[in-house]
Amino acid sequence: MTLTESSRGGLITEEYRDALATLSEGSVDRHFDPYLDIDWDSPELAIDPNDERWVLSPDVDPLGATQWYRDQPLERRIAIGKWRTANAIKVGAAFESILIRGMMQYAMKLPNGSPEFRYCMHEMTEECNHIQMFQELVNRIGVDVPGMRPMFRALSPLIGVAGGYAYAILFIGILGGEEPIDHYQKAVIRDGERMPPMVLRTMQIHIAEEARHISFAGEFLAVHVGRMGKFNRGACSVAFPIAMRWLAGEIMAPPRSFAHEFDIPREVIEQAFWKSEHSRRILSGYFGDMRKLADELGLMNPVAKRLWKALGVDGPVSRYRSEPERSARRIA
Repeated sequence: MTLTESSRGGLITEEYRDALATLSEGSVDRHFDPYLDIDWDSPELAIDPNDERWVLSPDVDPLGATQWYRDQPLERRIAIGKWRTANAIKVGAAFESILIRGMMQYAMKLPNGSPEFRYCMHEMTEECNHIQMFQELVNRIGVDVPGMRPMFRALSPLIGVAGGYAYAILFIGILGGEEPIDHYQKAVIRDGERMPPMVLRTMQIHIAEEARHISFAGEFLAVHVGRMGKFNRGACSVAFPIAMRWLAGEIMAPPRSFAHEFDIPREVIEQAFWKSEHSRRILSGYFGDMRKLADELGLMNPVAKRLWKALGVDGPVSRYRSEPERSARRIA
């Protein structure tokens, strides 16, 4: 099987068909509309630009853990946290658009009757809602953030289209983008929900639906990678840690304009992303579930293990889905 072979014939087992049916039913039975399920004009969700909950948590955000940030006046910490939060949301919306482009390329080549087609359409519908939700939130926060870095923005149309042909790489990339966002949002909520309520509401919706999307990507890879030959499995084993590290950097680290906006010293940015011991633990902590998946898929060969380590995304595997990464808690 090549990396571009679509799901036909023996790939659609009864077990996989049942999993897809369950995911599709979940999208029908429990889905969200950003303009029905969020009361944007509710006083309880009103955005306060001076809300102290914009301050970055040292246990969740690597910049928030730096001494430089903690030494800033409260007003400046609020402004920096608000900008960083809004930009991360904007980047998340952009990543969803890349996912949709790649998945549409894949889905439109599927044969009639393919159960993958139906779930892909459900997921893309949900991702379109997420983009609307994220952009509305950015607009309400009121900070004119750029989102993706310039190079990633320029390449994004090509990445989406190319991903539609290299299907396994596409879904590895989907996980590489979704996992850091999902991990970060869950960490924020576990951290005591120290975030403005409108931001928390969007996170709750996103987490609920991303659980299905991440589950689908895992099921997809288990079926497709399982039918690959040695060469293509080897390619996927190498692509896995590269995608995790690259996309974590693109999504979770801010663009250069952020440092210029707030006169943040270069060494502070470097330590926060990802040269300090604490920030490296945060980076590694994003991918406990993905290391477990790669191991289950047979993609943790000796070469791949060395690459996970060299890229700083190695570490223990999760014992269960979404296990909290307690080792990343800041030591005062």
